[in-house]
Amino acid sequence: MKMKMTMDVVVASGFTVGRSPTVHKDKLHPFNLLLSGDNARVYVSRPPLPPPPPPLVISPPANRKRSAARAEVSMATKAPKYTYVGLDGLKTGLVVNAYGVVVFFKQPFKSRGTDLCSTLKITDQSNQRISCSVFGEKLENHPKVFRVGDIVRLHRFKVMFYKNSLTLVNTFGFSVLAFDGAEGGSMEPRTSSLSFHLDREDRRAVEELRTWAAGQALLPPATTIPLSAAQPRTYFDLTCQLLAKAPIDSTCTLLRVWDGTRCAHTLLKVTVEPDATEGPTRFSEGRERLIANVLVYDNHVELAARLKPGDFLRIYNLRAIPGSSKVPGHTGGQQQDQEVDHLAFHLHGGTAYGRGVRALPDEDNFSELNDSRLLEVWSTPPESAGGAYAVQHRRDVPNDELVARLFSEAAAAAPGPGAPPAWALSGRVPVPAERPASPPRAVGVHLSTRLLGEDRPTELLFLSGSTLEETRRLASGYRNVVPVRSSGGHMTLLDLSAPFLFRGRKRYFGCKRCSEAAVRDPPYAEGEEPLDEKALAAALGVQLLQFVLLMKLELQDATDTLDVFLWRDAESFFGVSAEDVAANQEAENSIRQKMDSLCPAGGSAGTVHLTDRAASVCSQREEKIHTPSTGRSFCCIYI
Repeated sequence: MKMKMTMDVVVASGFTVGRSPTVHKDKLHPFNLLLSGDNARVYVSRPPLPPPPPPLVISPPANRKRSAARAEVSMATKAPKYTYVGLDGLKTGLVVNAYGVVVFFKQPFKSRGTDLCSTLKITDQSNQRISCSVFGEKLENHPKVFRVGDIVRLHRFKVMFYKNSLTLVNTFGFSVLAFDGAEGGSMEPRTSSLSFHLDREDRRAVEELRTWAAGQALLPPATTIPLSAAQPRTYFDLTCQLLAKAPIDSTCTLLRVWDGTRCAHTLLKVTVEPDATEGPTRFSEGRERLIANVLVYDNHVELAARLKPGDFLRIYNLRAIPGSSKVPGHTGGQQQDQEVDHLAFHLHGGTAYGRGVRALPDEDNFSELNDSRLLEVWSTPPESAGGAYAVQHRRDVPNDELVARLFSEAAAAAPGPGAPPAWALSGRVPVPAERPASPPRAVGVHLSTRLLGEDRPTELLFLSGSTLEETRRLASGYRNVVPVRSSGGHMTLLDLSAPFLFRGRKRYFGCKRCSEAAVRDPPYAEGEEPLDEKALAAALGVQLLQFVLLMKLELQDATDTLDVFLWRDAESFFGVSAEDVAANQEAENSIRQKMDSLCPAGGSAGTVHLTDRAASVCSQREEKIHTPSTGRSFCCIYI
């Protein structure tokens, strides 16, 4: 059968051509078409749709005499009709269609040939248990079975006699649909097939099997448990999210995962080279307590190579092992003796007991996870006392006016210089008065004696009693400026509503809830790289916040409106980083220009207004470039 594909023809006029800021990242065309002014037009020509072709189901060319066993083959215009055989009615040599409840399965594994092989064992109301084997080169063509109790629909499987029992083996043109086996579960099938037929009879068959299976004792107890319930020397299944991965050697890969709960046992730390890690290499201290290291071996290494950070996984027959003696890269000695009770998780080689790892589809509800709204790695998960997530901390981020007032109030309320820290060289420097009649003022400066001894006097400056404008000016001459105040005779950080660190034009904020701030001399060894914001935040006990960009659009048609958020790709869309937007006027102007292109001033889209730049803390607080009539907005948030 020949198929003719018809496509729309799009003609664009009145656009300007600009260089793509992401060409080196996405490897797409080096130029973009930019919507500019009121003269731009887009014309779409749609050819008439061809009449729908009659449905055609192709059966295998062999064994044509057995047409009774393939009653689903039809050249008629009506929907294809399939005939299903109960598992007690299978006969050797027939090609059949069947339904069954999965009582055992193995994830795809490498066969002796070039194919991958999946193994299922299914049953139905006849209580017959039949093994099924699926062979195929591509992983995506294998059954998407994720748990015992799932229901499968098999098309075009041949009945064979193998090892004294009947076995179903896939033939040419086979298909497998998998359904959630829980009563009342979704009827959306899991399949890689581009087209499949599902009618009322199919849904009825699935519901009947669900009801029957729920009343049987054929299913084993649930083996999926959270990390918080994992115990040493046990095997279990784990539903989790992959944060990062790294190869240990040719036979072992490290997966760093979490499921929103905290393991009750101390977990073993596995050290790998940062350059070898795919995904983030560093996490906050609070997040590290939720992360487990999973070591996968042998045949699972090839499948682990397909996984991407951010994927949700189910790992089958995972083993919890105390101690580091079996971990590649760990050697004997004092460290190993100290880690004898630390827990590590191993996915051993082979496929016994259904051992394996599988990425879950995006539409899965991940009901085993602690929180269905589990935040991904790029956000900071707050913790409650029980290990579950608490409500996210929210607060407004101050604009320059409020920050200036915080600095002024701290300077006016300063009780005096107080006792300088022993590790600092302290003094007071007079500053020009803001008004002619103003009394003379002086600001306190504190420099690390160790950094002075390293001949790095401009590396770090602690500044007290200054205004926001004075802090800005001094930040141009020092690499790092930390505003402080005197409290109880000791030096402390300003209120974390204000930036805790200035680096040139960039400002860095800390989380008021998560931080345990204290002014200390940052650890600094001779020959190390200059101090950066992460090292200073860690030394000062501040949970560093990270800027991200969020573009919000409101889409509307004749039926309703829909809010759409562009988050991870917003920086690529605008061609600037979120951190630069917060500190660089040119970056902000670039975004304004693109927003003006989307919503031209004076056009039907309305006028673009820019409000104060904003950020948030450990959750979200939006700051918008807003177009009132369209609802499109650009947001800068902290996570």
